[in-house]
Amino acid sequence: MTRDTDQPSPDEPQQRPPQPAPPTPPTPPQMAPRTPPQTPLEKADAGHQRLDESRMWNVVSYLITGPAMFGLIGWGLDSWLGTTWLVAVGIVGGMALSLYLIWFRYGTQ
Repeated sequence: MTRDTDQPSPDEPQQRPPQPAPPTPPTPPQMAPRTPPQTPLEKADAGHQRLDESRMWNVVSYLITGPAMFGLIGWGLDSWLGTTWLVAVGIVGGMALSLYLIWFRYGTQ
């Protein structure tokens, strides 16, 4: 620059004003994971201390009553039809249905 004016001289390099940083793209809002809506009974049971214990007793009752009920049905059919193998089929079928019901109710959560 010359001393008399504010104009730069032709042999001095011109200084550029600093360039602003490019704008950053907006980030998408972070969404909280969605939980399935709770029924009023599930809301009332949430945080209950003995909920796990009650589920355990439900499982035990399924394991006992399934083979007992289907075995009893098999015994009744055996005495009515004069066969001897339906009791075993009833007990095994009742156990299989009990295990399926337990898996369906408590294993898929």
